[in-house]
Amino acid sequence: MAGSTFGTLFRVTTWGESHGPGVGCVVDGCPPGIPLSTEEVQAELDRRRPGQSRITTQRKEGDEVEIQSGVFEGVTTGTPIGMVVRNTDQRSKDYSEMKELYRPSHADFTYDAKFGVRDYRGGGRASYREAIGRVAAGAVARRLLAERGGVEIVGYVLQVCDLRGTVDSDRVTREDVEANIVRCPDAVAAERMIAAIDDARKSGDSLGGIVEVVARNMPAGLGEPVFDKLTAELAHALMSLPATRGFEVGSGFSSVGMRGSTHNDPFVPKEGRVGTTTNFSGGIQGGISNGENLVLRVAFKPTATIMQEQQTVSTSGEPVTFRAKGRHDPCVLPRAVAAVEAMVALVLADHWMRQAAYGR
Repeated sequence: MAGSTFGTLFRVTTWGESHGPGVGCVVDGCPPGIPLSTEEVQAELDRRRPGQSRITTQRKEGDEVEIQSGVFEGVTTGTPIGMVVRNTDQRSKDYSEMKELYRPSHADFTYDAKFGVRDYRGGGRASYREAIGRVAAGAVARRLLAERGGVEIVGYVLQVCDLRGTVDSDRVTREDVEANIVRCPDAVAAERMIAAIDDARKSGDSLGGIVEVVARNMPAGLGEPVFDKLTAELAHALMSLPATRGFEVGSGFSSVGMRGSTHNDPFVPKEGRVGTTTNFSGGIQGGISNGENLVLRVAFKPTATIMQEQQTVSTSGEPVTFRAKGRHDPCVLPRAVAAVEAMVALVLADHWMRQAAYGR
């Protein structure tokens, strides 16, 4: 698949299917000498793995990563970094009936329409399990950004269904995010979100929501006008994640209700650099980072697999009523945080290297 590689100078190719032998990635273009350990990558994968709480899928996978190349004596060598995670808890029989029908709002029909063949076991390449490669690669990008620029990336669940938390993006920490199983730093809102997801799970339904990410200590100058603007590259990266339905930076869609006199971010001297008094731009102006915190949000639809009877058609075009089997997330948000952070890190690492190529 030509669309399985992302990035220009810092590139990642992911591979594998949900019910194949394993999944993984190849990271190409990482500079040598960056400290990297299996434990560091594993810590990120543990935040994405299934079975971590009652509000996620109960598939039992350790998601244990093996770094097979590109790292020697604890540092990157400058050669391609290959990583693999073996699949160990596939239950392909749960999907045997899917061979002859198309599940509503899944990639079953569209993959068939494109390729004329599909892996119906757990969605194959369209499964969220593909994101393992993204998260592993994102761990490398995160380390590069921290080592070379001190950039800190924190993602969290901002909203589940119509329940929205109140979060200070300037001060939120990873510890705040990991304090509860829904990964919302607003403890009161988190309890309501967990209850709502539980209710959806018990009724065989699902919920969507919003993940917000902040990147702090951002350098100014990242982004390549006009087609590779930082905004555009982030949108590309994040909208490539499964189940995403919307993307916004800074004030986002709410800016349509504001006037320019309110929305403009005034420039001021700030800690020895040029800064702004407000951040409606979300840290990006003209498609280039301005040194303020990068703030963005990604909307996820309700999980397509639900445990209720649904109407669809068979592969031969006959009407079918079916009820899904298997182990599925009633809400993808808690596990999606790691993947959203990873894609932000991959974009920023790539643009950091592209900016460095200018000698800036």
